[in-house]
Amino acid sequence: MARLGNIAQKIRSKNAGPFWLTIDIFAGSKAAYEQINAGLTTAQVARLFQAEEASIKRFALPDLNVIKLSLPRPEVQGSVQDRDMHGASWAVLVATLALG
Repeated sequence: MARLGNIAQKIRSKNAGPFWLTIDIFAGSKAAYEQINAGLTTAQVARLFQAEEASIKRFALPDLNVIKLSLPRPEVQGSVQDRDMHGASWAVLVATLALG
């Protein structure tokens, strides 16, 4: 089973304000986009981050071959409990997901 990180051209995560994170998946080609869009579920992302599936916003952008995911931060940015103030490390975790 293929891993997302082996198919996507680039995966990045970033801060989207003090309460949200954004993960951008750049497929690089129409074929890769279709494979990722069909094989990656919001439920997988929710399980990975121990989040409620309904709280994750998914945006499919086929003209750009991009999938964007936005989810609430588990801790408010900059709080004592926040271990990734810029939200940059989340992409590495998403890259490990297997596509079904």
